[in-house]
Amino acid sequence: MTILYVLIAVAVVAVLWFVVTYNGFVKLVNRTKEAWADIDVQLKRSYDLIPNLLETVKGYATHERESFESVTKARAQALGAQTVKEKEQADNMVTSALKSLFAIAENYPNLRAVESFISLQNELSDTENKIQAARRFYNGNVRDLNTRLETFPASIVGNMFGFEKREFFELEAQSAEKEPVKVKF
Repeated sequence: MTILYVLIAVAVVAVLWFVVTYNGFVKLVNRTKEAWADIDVQLKRSYDLIPNLLETVKGYATHERESFESVTKARAQALGAQTVKEKEQADNMVTSALKSLFAIAENYPNLRAVESFISLQNELSDTENKIQAARRFYNGNVRDLNTRLETFPASIVGNMFGFEKREFFELEAQSAEKEPVKVKF
């Protein structure tokens, strides 16, 4: 009789572990999806600000057509990106194009004094900060999910139900971003 109770207890513990592990995977997948949606929202906000910024700069720097076209092209590609890798590449293109646009603005002191330009620049900066926070949240959730999928015995449940590893949303490795900012007076 005691052996029967022990076997029942072991079976109950195994089933409970199985259910808890499965629910843990569901929770991690949902948190990862939520984090991805946060990135998507912030990227969309950033891309929506770009046309206004372009129009403001165009009024002062009409002969910088190539830079305007590269920003417009990068934005269009970013809006069409679907996968994590595509969005990562598109966001890097947009960031690079915006850097060139702000470099152009440095050559026009009157533009830097325009309130709408300053406001748009501040909004883009704020949005970039939110994108960075959303990226960290997403990558943290992806790390947790991927770790759980790779550790035993949880990997058995994950593989059994087809949970898949996710890609991190990373910045392109650019040497200029890794160098310290030079300040000149």
